[in-house]
Order: sequence, then C-alpha cells, then structure tokens
Amino acid sequence: MAIRILLQTTLLATETDDWTIRHFSLLRDYLTGLVGADGSPLCEVMARDREPDAQGNDPVLSRLNRGEFDELWLFALDVGDGLSEADSAGITRFHRQGGGILTTRDHQDMGLSMAALPTLGKFHFFHSQQPDPDPDRCCRDDPYTLTIDWPNYHSGANGDYQTITPVDPLYPLLKRADGVIDRFPAHPHEGSVGVPEDLPGARVVALGTSKVTGRSFTLVVACDYGPATEAEFLGRVVAQSTFHHFVDYNLEVSRGCPSFVDEPPGNGVKADPTGLVGVYAYFQNLALWLAPAA
Repeated sequence: MAIRILLQTTLLATETDDWTIRHFSLLRDYLTGLVGADGSPLCEVMARDREPDAQGNDPVLSRLNRGEFDELWLFALDVGDGLSEADSAGITRFHRQGGGILTTRDHQDMGLSMAALPTLGKFHFFHSQQPDPDPDRCCRDDPYTLTIDWPNYHSGANGDYQTITPVDPLYPLLKRADGVIDRFPAHPHEGSVGVPEDLPGARVVALGTSKVTGRSFTLVVACDYGPATEAEFLGRVVAQSTFHHFVDYNLEVSRGCPSFVDEPPGNGVKADPTGLVGVYAYFQNLALWLAPAA
C-alpha cells in the first residue's frame, strides 16, 4: 500500500504572494513519482494550504487521523495564527495514533503556531516565545536582512548549496546508495531547532555552519518514538530548521519566489544540479522513515 502523505502549509491559498503550497510542486511531483520494487506508486500525496471554515478550523487538520493519512509534512509559515485549537488537537491526535510528522518553519517567529503543539512544538525555538535555552544563541547571525531578527542562521544564498555535517552515528535519513547525503539547499536566515530535555529518543541528525559567523547550528532533529501508553503509539518526528530545504525556489531558482524576497539568489544549484540527487534522496528517506510501522 502506498504511503499516504499530506503536504500542508499554515498559509491560506488566497495569500497568493507568499510561500503557498504551489511553491512546493517539485517536492510533490518527486514524491508522487516514486515507485516501489514492483513498480507501484510508493507515495500517495495530497498538497494543500489551510482552508478555515466559519469557526476558523481547517476541515482536514482539525479531523486529521490515521484512517486517511500516514504522514504529515507541516510547513509552518505563519507568525502565530496558522493553526486553530482544533487544528492543533487534530495534529496531536494524529501523532498519538502513530502518524509520522515532519515539522519545519523559518527565521524568527515564522511557524510560531507550532509552539501550541504540546510535544511537536518543543523541537522549535522562536524569537518572542520559547527561545533557544542557550542565551548565547539568542542573537542575530545574518547581518544583511535587517528586517529579520534571530534566530536567523545564514547558511548561504537561496539557489546555492550548503555543506551539512552528519552527527555520528550516521542516521538513516542521511544515507544514500552511494554514500552519505552531505548537501542541502542554502538559505540566508534559517530558524532554530533542538532536542527538548524531556523527550528521550530525540537527537540531532545534522548540523549546518553559518557563512557569516562560522557558528554551527542544528539543521535536523529526529525522534524515533514508540508506545506512550497502552492506547497510544507516538509516531516518528523530524524537525527541520527551514522550509527552504524543500521549496521550489531553492531547488530551481527560475521557479520564482514571492515579491518580498529581495536577497540576490546564488547559482550553485544551477551550476551543479548533480547535488540535487542527494537532496531528493533525503526526501525519499524522509517518506520511508516517517512511515508508521503498521
């Protein structure tokens, strides 16, 4: 049976000049095109933005359950108003049913609505709430885009690669048939993720390095859960520092971006598209690893 994946942003489809789900078409098409050993589709993908009803609840997220999906890839692109209480409850219920979840956001307070998720939100550190517990990290890293404050780790220009550092022991997410995945798309101001103190089983998977300060920062955290109670089985979790590792613009800059993006793009990916082989291998690894065991 195909892995049923929901690619979901916390933006409204009507916000046309923003990073709505149409900017994730390369990811969607790649996952949809994966096939198993027998030639059958590996993934069944639904890609959507929020569509709140009159009460402000999204009809899919607020009723999310394992009967319809196996995985949620949540691109939290709001600044605090992207999930209703019912939406958050639906996501939490899905996780407790064993659903695998990828959570990702971006700089400063982007994705702040995830702070309301009782377990999943703990992996993300923001500016105005739930800051990094290390006060030395609560400072600006990217000095160029002054409208954006910390966390804003500068891993490079959109359209370039960044070299990532896998953390030993090597996690399955970073393995590929011919070696190790060692490059991600770069971004001028990535967000902040980490390992919560009270969540055993979580660990850092990969680190990045700031092109400005030389400081290392966490790119990916993963948590391999198991039974929480006799009635619940918490699904696997991956928390990622920025959605720009997945978006069309960072995989192929000619796909375009919202008008508010004013940093000049790089041409590293265009000059060496072979680096995308590892990036797409990472997407496949995510789909396989997050899939519930049953």
